[in-house]
Amino acid sequence: MSVNSELNQQEVQELIEKYDKESAVRNYQGPLKWITFIGLIVFSLYQLSTSLFLILPVQIHRSIHLAFGLGLIYLLFPATTKGNKQKLGIVNLILCFLSLFVTLYWVVNYESLVTRAGNYTSLDMFVGGLAIVLVLEAARRVVGWPITTIAAIFLLYTYFGAYMPGFLEHSGFSMKRMISHAYFTLEGVYGTPLGVSATFIFLFVLFGAFLEKTGVGDYFNDLSLVIAGRRIGGPAKVAIFSSALQGTISGSSVANVVTSGAFTIPMMKRLGYRSEFAAAVEASSSTGGQIMPPIMGAAAFLMAEFIGIPYWDIAKAAALPAILFFVGIWIMTHFEAKKLGLRGLTREEIPDKKDVLKRSYLLLPIVIIILALMSDRFSPEQSAIIGIISTVLVGAIRKETRMSFADICEALASGAKMALGVVAATAAAGLIVGTVTLTGIGLKLANGLLSLSGGNMFLTLFFTMIASLILGMGTPTTANYIITSTIAAPAIVQLDVPVLAAHMFTFYFGIVADITPPVALAAFAAAGIARSKPMKTGVESTRLAIAAFLAPYIFVMSPQLLLIDTTFMEALWVMCTSIIGMIGVGAGLIGFWMSRLTIVLRILAIVGGICAIIPGLTTDIIGFVLLAGVFAYSTYVGKKEKKLPVQG
Repeated sequence: MSVNSELNQQEVQELIEKYDKESAVRNYQGPLKWITFIGLIVFSLYQLSTSLFLILPVQIHRSIHLAFGLGLIYLLFPATTKGNKQKLGIVNLILCFLSLFVTLYWVVNYESLVTRAGNYTSLDMFVGGLAIVLVLEAARRVVGWPITTIAAIFLLYTYFGAYMPGFLEHSGFSMKRMISHAYFTLEGVYGTPLGVSATFIFLFVLFGAFLEKTGVGDYFNDLSLVIAGRRIGGPAKVAIFSSALQGTISGSSVANVVTSGAFTIPMMKRLGYRSEFAAAVEASSSTGGQIMPPIMGAAAFLMAEFIGIPYWDIAKAAALPAILFFVGIWIMTHFEAKKLGLRGLTREEIPDKKDVLKRSYLLLPIVIIILALMSDRFSPEQSAIIGIISTVLVGAIRKETRMSFADICEALASGAKMALGVVAATAAAGLIVGTVTLTGIGLKLANGLLSLSGGNMFLTLFFTMIASLILGMGTPTTANYIITSTIAAPAIVQLDVPVLAAHMFTFYFGIVADITPPVALAAFAAAGIARSKPMKTGVESTRLAIAAFLAPYIFVMSPQLLLIDTTFMEALWVMCTSIIGMIGVGAGLIGFWMSRLTIVLRILAIVGGICAIIPGLTTDIIGFVLLAGVFAYSTYVGKKEKKLPVQG
């Protein structure tokens, strides 16, 4: 579907580059265009080969992965957003070659570095120190200042530990010890985060690029229009449904917003939604795409590696909370539409159902990859490759989706380009993890968090939520999760919370930081499309995504929602009571159920909804009674209003 005339393609690209630094690449012409294009393709081919047949030592594989990543970042990403985007410059060329030198230094000197571990030369130290600087600068260019600043602070803490106050104090480490740990072990730059980037994440990003090339993104939009378009407030529900589907091919909230929001937001505005509300629906829905199985954000793959459980178990555990998240937004938009008396779309505004049905084969690769992930026969990497192959084969069914050799090359380049942000973020985050393992700061902060909360479960969760939201302001979800999972999650685990629930808690709040003011990048991008006020849009997005703020508390206190040690009926009961509670909270926040609600009824609806959401028979009964009362009264008032004569 073409971009709505209210926002042309150039404006769409400008919005993406403004709020998603990973998209602000140079637009070369001539030889440099082909050099970078070929470099990206070779990067993808290398990753595919290491997953299929090329077996390398871990250090060498991760070094080559980082060499591609850093080299291409300095070729493609400018130091600032200003200046000529078609000009490389001598400084960037030098940085590119230096990046290749320090990363391939590991490859060339692999045996000697392993042999003299702990007894490094002056040249080793120079290379390691330079590599750390280059990683930080690459992360700044692609991801932004927050992750770079946090990583730098952690490095300074490693060195100046003896001067830290209270429980933060440690003996401090020499520059040589710090560099050797950060760059010449598997607990720094080349640690688990980069390892996951070099295996699972890259291949699933590549799968998304191939899916996009077949036109599945446009198909998601058309399918959403057919399913939800004619319902009350149809365009808003189309945005919710479309964004949930878009989450399977994009790990970026901002990219989701701009991709689907370019046509859903103007459509919502035309039918009567306020600009801020229309933008908020798109922003909150697009952000939720990262928590939607089967292919979640990159941090989910890190979670599987950190806590040592299969990725498919992570996806299964996330299913019910994700459904609750989108049901919550759906409820809020439904009540807003009823309150404003908004109609759905007409038949003429909806794609032909037969045509949409004919293109349903485009969903086959997603079904295939789900089955592969569920199977014990295939690893996540193999599942991703199966998904890529099936995408090419399924696309060949019809001429308009068939991929030519040029299309395949473009998909390979696009996937590698999208993965560069993950490479930079995970390499920089490795420096943070290295500090945690070297200094023990993770356990110290976890104990400090427990001390601050007095061991109270709710306060510990609340402080963890605040930390995750603050760290997530402008920080990619991947880096946010790495930080909070090493610092805050252990504190929650010490309160006898299942490890998966504790990690999922920090994962969720790292994601919703994208719509939480004052730095709500997804909301600000949506505001750019809607021409609305950014901060008001952020506040509206937070209100709409109330389920995302409540769901983590629910599954920590009631792990049945994550399918942990539970039966089907127990999980179903928790899900049903939570949805009923969300109906009450949504009605209270919007101020409408079967009729407009007074202030008192809104408060009762919210209180009743929260009681139904809180696990426990007593709270459920209280919640049901309150909600039943509000529903009955609003129904009575609604019927009474319909009987009143219309004033002429």
